[in-house]
Amino acid sequence: MILDGPGGADLRRRFAEANVLKILFTFENPLPSKEADAEVFMTTARYLASRISTAWMHVPQARKTAMDSASDLAGLTLVPARAPLRPAALRHFCCGVTLVFTKEFRQADVIYTRNLWIAWMAMLFGQRVVFDHYRPWSDQIPPLAHWIYRLMCRRSFLVNICHSEYTREKYLALGIPEEKLVCVRNGFEPQRLQSRVPVNAAKRSIGLPDDRKTVVYTGRLNHRKGLSLVVEAAQRLPDILFVLVGSYGNGVIEASAAGIENILVIPWQPADVIGQYVLAADVLLVPPSWKPLAQFGSTVLPLKLFFYMASGRPILAGNTPDVSEVLQHDRNAFLCRPDNLDSLVNGLRILTSDTVLADRIAAMALADSADFTWDKRTSRIVDIIRNRLEAPPVTGSWSDAHTRIWRHQSWRWLKNLLRTRSLILPPSFGPGVISRSEVTTLRA
Repeated sequence: MILDGPGGADLRRRFAEANVLKILFTFENPLPSKEADAEVFMTTARYLASRISTAWMHVPQARKTAMDSASDLAGLTLVPARAPLRPAALRHFCCGVTLVFTKEFRQADVIYTRNLWIAWMAMLFGQRVVFDHYRPWSDQIPPLAHWIYRLMCRRSFLVNICHSEYTREKYLALGIPEEKLVCVRNGFEPQRLQSRVPVNAAKRSIGLPDDRKTVVYTGRLNHRKGLSLVVEAAQRLPDILFVLVGSYGNGVIEASAAGIENILVIPWQPADVIGQYVLAADVLLVPPSWKPLAQFGSTVLPLKLFFYMASGRPILAGNTPDVSEVLQHDRNAFLCRPDNLDSLVNGLRILTSDTVLADRIAAMALADSADFTWDKRTSRIVDIIRNRLEAPPVTGSWSDAHTRIWRHQSWRWLKNLLRTRSLILPPSFGPGVISRSEVTTLRA
């Protein structure tokens, strides 16, 4: 359905009316889920649903009990996907193939997805698409870059909601029109931090000693998060208690932390309990490492960052391109050199001893967090969708320079695949990285 031609004026008027918008959200992993991608997508969908007239969620489920649980999580009208739960590749394929035959697909004004395969299928069958994801896929899997360019330049592709400027820049470098690329960062729910108790009271409430400085990390405990560096730092700082919340069992990090007196490993906790651990921190830690962004590509601007900011506790993180979009050293956080043990140890020593500095950056982070609620995120997204529905078509610009860079990056990807068996190409923060400035240079 397009807004030009017969009936186009009526459609434009309808979309301009308050709350008159029907969105079919699609999620291809089973619910409920503890994964961050599920939290981001479902929370976004739930908040958007309160701002539009009709919202559905197309999701694979096996049992009625699971469907009821998923409904509690998402707060949407669920549309069961006809897809097996395993294997994952087949599940994703079937979700895309069967989605287009649902009545909700035909009734929706927009398909809202985080999956490029779903986006392609939806547009193939005549729907408009909003894509919402954190990864720069064209940078991580370069052979897809030209296909992604063509996909996002189609008229029915409304917008790519990027979670960081880092990701948006990667897509802009392909020549995709900037009107179709918008950075809208994730957020937090203020109600999860309604009672900000003093740090020592929070420690006592969960059984932590209140006479010892505490550094808290929340999230998955695995080698991809840069936690090996944190274990090393703990050995250098025996007077500080390191609390790592989010263990799923006996992994590499758990094994390396075993026997270290000042490391406390806590199993994964529900959202309400996580808040108690966050408030019990003298320092909140985002492991200062390149690994999540550069080696594994699995994290860009971590979700926990916004919850940390809203806690009123000082944050220590690495000075990486994604994190530095939101956190600035000595303003609302303490940023140290990534993967540098001495820098991490020094930063923790400073933050746990200089209470004036710690209180100042924590207060600034708390003030900044007001701009990063889920309500504000979805308010902006609704406005973006309405504007894009009414906007004239725009064209991209793929040049010979793009082709040369695409081939170069694809060759790098293939060599990396053969060497490491990883489908994700680590970014190069130097020669070889696709950037708009490089494209401009090559054009000249």
